[in-house]
Order: sequence, then structure tokens, then C-alpha cells
Amino acid sequence: MSETDITLYDHPLSPYGQKVKIALREKGVAFHAVMPDGMGAGGAAGAFAAANPRAEVPALVHGDLAIFDSTIILEYIEDRWPSPPLLPASPAERARVRMLEEVMDTHFEPINWAMGEINWFKRAEGPLADTLKRRAADQTAGFFAWLERELADRPWFNGAAFGWGDLAVVPYVNGARGVGHAPAAGSKLAAWLARANARPSVAATVDDIRAMNARAPNAGMPDVASLVERGLFKREYRDHRLEWMIKSGGGRGRAEGSGAREYPVYAGLQLKRIGISPT
Repeated sequence: MSETDITLYDHPLSPYGQKVKIALREKGVAFHAVMPDGMGAGGAAGAFAAANPRAEVPALVHGDLAIFDSTIILEYIEDRWPSPPLLPASPAERARVRMLEEVMDTHFEPINWAMGEINWFKRAEGPLADTLKRRAADQTAGFFAWLERELADRPWFNGAAFGWGDLAVVPYVNGARGVGHAPAAGSKLAAWLARANARPSVAATVDDIRAMNARAPNAGMPDVASLVERGLFKREYRDHRLEWMIKSGGGRGRAEGSGAREYPVYAGLQLKRIGISPT
């Protein structure tokens, strides 16, 4: 299997894909990034769909091997190219950064996602949108406080050196900043973010977004609200995103292709509470 025969199906805006690209770049592993058509909209096909039956990015193809799910891909990268290591040395510290990744992937990510749903897809408007945005800001502040406690006196979430814990956090904090929820100036989290963004692996991954936007200003997120309205763009969701929308008050939203008609969504689901608060 060639060391350079690596294809990564990715979208530059995907924080899950960003994690993988940062890891590969930290390891010095070359790869070819491909942005597939139809992902998240019900139209994925071809080699991408064969690599990931869920039709989600990222998916990594290394020779004849295809791997999906960002965490599983990270585990493969760490096993296949063990130097430099991204995981801490001790079992306890490895567990700690893996828990960081789990929280960011499944609890923090839906907040950023919801802001995209509102701003780009117009999934909520008027008072409902205002309520969801306010709750998103409050919840982000709570997670920022939790991240500050997790960082404690460490220079990096991973410990003494940049690693798994940091690449699992930086895409999401950058994403929060992109929707107007930046860490407070002068905070430990803001200082960490500046250090993380200065790393070549992270800077190159952020540059991928700029390059995409320079090639085609609407490539990242075109006028999808009108496409959804006309039934030309099918939305697909992860379960933790649905949970966020429900528990944060988005039990009513616009039905796709139905103009201004509103409908109750996801009625009857039992919701769990997430115990992270600003204090």
C-alpha cells in the first residue's frame, strides 16, 4: 500500500474533516482532498458513497482500504503513523482527551450547526430564530467555561504538546467564532486559540476554507434556503443535531417546500439534559 495513495473526502467547512486534515498534516502525511457532490442532501453516489455508506464527510481511502467516521479515521492515522504521537502517553490522559473529543463532536457541534441552519437554511425566523440564537449564545458560553476548566494550567488541551485534544477542539471554537461566539478577549481559551491557529497544520486547514471561497464565493454555502424551499435540496441530519434543536426550543420549523407553513417536528421524543453550565 503506497504511503501517498491517500484520498480524503472532505468539505472545508466540516469540523470533522478538519480534525482529520490537522492530524494528517501534524504527521506529515500527504493526501488528496476531494469535495464530493450530494453529501448531506440525499444525492451522494460513486466512489464517495462506496467509501462511506452514510454519505458523510470525512471518509479516508488508503489504497484499497476505506474508513469513515472522523474518530475512527483518527485512530487509524495514529496507529498507521505513530510518530509523532497525537495521543498523550498515559491511559488517563488519553481518556481525558477522548472525552473532550466526544463532547465537542456531539454536544458543541450542534450549536454551531444550528446557527447555520438558521442563517443559511432559514429553518427558523422571527421570534423563534431569536430564541434559538439566544440559547445558542448562552450554551456556547457554558461550554467555553467548561473548556477553560479543562485547559486549566496546561499550554494545550493535550498537555505539554499540541495533539489529539487540541485538534478535537479547535475546529469547533473557530466555528463558534465564525457565527459570532468568540472566546472572551484575554481569556485562557482565547490565548490557546491564537496558539492553535498559528500552528501550520491548523493554519493550512483554515486556508482551505479561504481557498474554497476564493474559487467560488458560494461554494461553501450557496443560497440553499431557496433550494430547500423549491424542493431541490434535501436536508439530512445527525441525531445530536436534532436533539439540540428540540431541547433548545425548535419544536416548530418550516416544512421543506411548503412556503411559510409551520409544522411541529419530532413530537413525542424524550430528551436528555446535558449537564454543562457556565459555572
